[in-house]
Amino acid sequence: MKKIGVVVILLLCSVASLAQLVRPAVYIEAKDGFDTYVAAAISKKNVPVDVVADQAKATYILRAAPVEIKTESTGGKIARCLFAYCAGIEDKGNVSVQLIETSSTKVMWAYSVNKQKAGSKNQQSMAEAVAKHLKEYVEHK
Repeated sequence: MKKIGVVVILLLCSVASLAQLVRPAVYIEAKDGFDTYVAAAISKKNVPVDVVADQAKATYILRAAPVEIKTESTGGKIARCLFAYCAGIEDKGNVSVQLIETSSTKVMWAYSVNKQKAGSKNQQSMAEAVAKHLKEYVEHK
């Protein structure tokens, strides 16, 4: 009888450890190339999810609103520096994302980020912020 109890306990421990190894599959919806930045950031930040290319195989969908980049003209930058203060004249960008459970369409997590940087670095920076906070959510879930 003791042997059966030990086998059952070992079996339950094995199943529990396998459950911890299963990583959620995330499909990132395409949005003007931002999806590529997010996929790269997820890899860079070691987010414990598997990014999949087939939405049908995903546990979650990561949906982003269109990335908004507000660029300030050169004339505007010069005028602000001459008559005001030069800080904060960089291009500004913002984006919001939602992590949606595919089985129920329930929004499990959402995040919005605003960054001040120029050019494509802005999208990379925003994607890395999304990945960082997604990692926190997945690890604490």
